[in-house]
Amino acid sequence: MRKLYIVRLTDQEREELQSVIKKLKGTGQKVRRAQILLKADADGPNGTDQRIAEAFSCRTRTVERLRQRLVERGFEETLHRTERARPPVEKLLTGDQEARIIATRLGPPPKGYANGTLRLLARQVVELQIADSVSHETVRRTLKKTA
Repeated sequence: MRKLYIVRLTDQEREELQSVIKKLKGTGQKVRRAQILLKADADGPNGTDQRIAEAFSCRTRTVERLRQRLVERGFEETLHRTERARPPVEKLLTGDQEARIIATRLGPPPKGYANGTLRLLARQVVELQIADSVSHETVRRTLKKTA
């Protein structure tokens, strides 16, 4: 199968990758990425994705994505793997809403109940207009963060 993304490393990039591998500098994932990139280099071993995946006990798709990231985003971002600018799921509650939920939880349980449940607390949050709608699971995560 013809490769869509061809890895061509400069001498400086090769030296940096070899340094990472030799000194085991960084996380295990970083070392593994360095090893894969060295094996995928078109001017070096030029291994196939299948052989590289077998050598490093990963999927061929991992090797393909690493090649793609190198070509599209550059060497530094591929090796060091920068964090996302935004999380995949936006926060559902603001800090003020979370604080009000915690304060509500610390107060007395609703009338007629010895203890409050998460579902009761979620209903109470909507009734007190702290949030438009909230699930018991969101309330659980909010309370767990502060425990």
